[in-house]
Amino acid sequence: MIFVILGTQDKGFDRMLKEIDELIKDGIITNRVIVQAGSTNFKSNEMDIIDYLPMQKFHEYIEEADIIITHGGVGSILDAIKHNKKVIAIPRLEKYHEHVNNHQIEIVEEFDRLGYIMDCGNLKRLGNKLMQIEKFTPTPFVSNNEKFIQKLEKYIGD
Repeated sequence: MIFVILGTQDKGFDRMLKEIDELIKDGIITNRVIVQAGSTNFKSNEMDIIDYLPMQKFHEYIEEADIIITHGGVGSILDAIKHNKKVIAIPRLEKYHEHVNNHQIEIVEEFDRLGYIMDCGNLKRLGNKLMQIEKFTPTPFVSNNEKFIQKLEKYIGD
């Protein structure tokens, strides 16, 4: 199963769902596709599209998914990599009115550079990325929360 996460942004991300819909119709995607669409109003006979999910159900879909395709939101990416999932991330872009700026490009590029995910900044390459993801071994996620807390405690304690 492929779980598509569009987050809770108040702007749509039709561009991503149109591409996934075409990849399904072309037979490139054969898996079941479940979409957490948020504010994106997109209709498809090819995907199960749900606007918003309770967190428990959201995490169940992450657990069940073989592949996660997500926008470039930090929360969505972290949720996926914490579950050791293969992730393809597509940044929302300002020029398409998907976000107020292009900060998701930097987020996606950095997670890709660290080996956690596959960057798909060019949406037309999604089909190729899906073919490559089978061989992709993501870097295991290691939280630095404990290290951060120790530094914070030291700072407060001084």
